[in-house]
Amino acid sequence: MRISWRLWLRLAVVAAAIAILWVRIASQHRTKPPAITDLAKTNPLNQPGGGPAPAEGYEVYSALYQAPTPEPLVFAENSTTDIPQLDGSCLKPSTPEEHEMADAFVAANRQSHRWEQKFSIPQGYRLLSHDEAGQVLGCLSTHGRDAAACEGYKGIRHVRYLGVPGFDQAHARALVSVIKSCGGFCGSGGIFAVDEAGNTWKRAATTDFTRDCSWMY
Repeated sequence: MRISWRLWLRLAVVAAAIAILWVRIASQHRTKPPAITDLAKTNPLNQPGGGPAPAEGYEVYSALYQAPTPEPLVFAENSTTDIPQLDGSCLKPSTPEEHEMADAFVAANRQSHRWEQKFSIPQGYRLLSHDEAGQVLGCLSTHGRDAAACEGYKGIRHVRYLGVPGFDQAHARALVSVIKSCGGFCGSGGIFAVDEAGNTWKRAATTDFTRDCSWMY
């Protein structure tokens, strides 16, 4: 029995309608990728009112700067850090100890704390107030165009912003951060782990925990 062209046409229309309906149903049930939480809104860092920086922070950073640097060491008075967002956070803790450090680091840096002249660094250092740090960065951005305003900052190449360390429960390991700013969109930064060894602190080998927490801009 031959099927008329009208019947073929009707069957084709029905098949097309079924296909369209199937595509719509499938698209509605397709798993959507999870939204990345904006940490700057849900868990902001560096809020004002943190008070003096904790004593342990001076021990850690003093140990890390025992070797001389080729440029003057200049630190900002206010603690500042950043946690780049990579799938939510650049920090990827995988052990209970690393989770302790990550949580402690975030908690310690919710507010900005004030560093004082308490570092023990052989080559010496300079500590800048918030306003002075802004002036230095302005001079670096303009390459000292305003000679009078920048006279007192000659030789400075970076302003270092230190984060407050986040320790594990044993206080034998910690997360620290350093942002080196040279004005405008110039600088680098990173969060890394340090270990206590022989009454001093040393930078630990990089692992997946902090591997994605170094950046340049």
